[in-house]
Amino acid sequence: MGIELTALHWIYLLFIGFTILMMIFRRDITIICIAGVFLLGLTATGSIAASISGIFSSFMYAISELLSIILVISIITSMSRVLMATGINDLMISPFAKIIKTPTLAFWTIGIVMMIISWFFWPSPAVALMGAVLLPVALRVGLPALGAAMAMNLFGHGIALSGDFIIQAAPKLSGDAAGITASDVITASIPLIIIMGIVTTVTAFVLLKRDMKKGKLDSLKKFSAEEILKKNEESELPLPVKRIFAAIIPLLFVANIIMMFTLKLQGGEATALIGGTSVLILIFTSIAAHKQQALEKTTKFLIEGLQFGFRVFGPVIPIAAFFYLGGGGFEQMIGSPLPEGSEGIINDLGTALAAVVPITKSLGAFTIAAVGVITGLDGSGFSGLPLTGSIAALFGKAIGSGTASLTALGQITTIWIGGGTLIPWALNTCGCHLQCRSF
Repeated sequence: MGIELTALHWIYLLFIGFTILMMIFRRDITIICIAGVFLLGLTATGSIAASISGIFSSFMYAISELLSIILVISIITSMSRVLMATGINDLMISPFAKIIKTPTLAFWTIGIVMMIISWFFWPSPAVALMGAVLLPVALRVGLPALGAAMAMNLFGHGIALSGDFIIQAAPKLSGDAAGITASDVITASIPLIIIMGIVTTVTAFVLLKRDMKKGKLDSLKKFSAEEILKKNEESELPLPVKRIFAAIIPLLFVANIIMMFTLKLQGGEATALIGGTSVLILIFTSIAAHKQQALEKTTKFLIEGLQFGFRVFGPVIPIAAFFYLGGGGFEQMIGSPLPEGSEGIINDLGTALAAVVPITKSLGAFTIAAVGVITGLDGSGFSGLPLTGSIAALFGKAIGSGTASLTALGQITTIWIGGGTLIPWALNTCGCHLQCRSF
């Protein structure tokens, strides 16, 4: 028995089409999503006042769903700022500089360290945390600056951000839109990320070595390891204390990982553990470094982190609000239930699509990948995740399975395109290009 589609379903589908079309032309879709929320509210309630209120309610709903992620990223950014201000980040990274003896070791060491740090700090803060230390050493041993940038982007903004296993911002956003859990998205994404990571990094390394051999790329040598250590000594915090913090901080995050596995913490619980640890590190580091000014400095770092978090997720909130309407948030946002018998707009559309068009797994995968590429072109990396998650749910319902895998595929393609590997999202959001240009 087929599901009868109403005006709500067709309006939702129409605005999905508008959204994809605007993204093809690299236009902002915020107004389109807000208009979609308004029109859905007006159709469902017949009241202009209720539909106007629905816009605000949808924003509130989206913020409530995303707030834990926004906060943890803000807090981690705040913590990274104090680590950079005190020079602790240099000491945390400097041991890896001893491994870098050749261009090959430089490429893979920078990439792997960047990936690990990005899992905990997110890629944009990670660039600033490690770039000032490892990049000069890499240049000294003959790795071109472009090679170091390739490694940092592919491993950080590519592999680490597209999986986002620790902070889980991306899988939560994708999973919420698809109606599945973040852990389902993470599990489905692991084989895809491994394949994507191996293919891209190996290909990039081979092409880099080819161009180096042909003399197309030059390496700039500006700083030595001794000069880096000298910069550490000039920091406000005494060197012995910095060494203590540099040793303790990684151990705290390793302890977080152990606790996640032993206590089976996932999703919001895992995010809260990372966030709480970051707050404690921020406070104690500020106290040790700034003493009487610790209260004011801690607040300053928190404000900077919150500004970063809301700058990244500000455009995502209205977009997520619209696509949450396709799942289980319709009644909470609009104040009016869906038609009787409806399983959610996206599920209804998926069921109807399956009854009309024979959808195969290959077609579904190709479509999701294409949508991911298109949505990534806006350079956000995250604004397209609600769309890919919703379409993954639609095709998963039509196929009868594979929603998690399709959601993970959409997440990976969106972030690899728009998360900083192809479109320079990282440079736009954190200003790290100002530091990179100095080299």
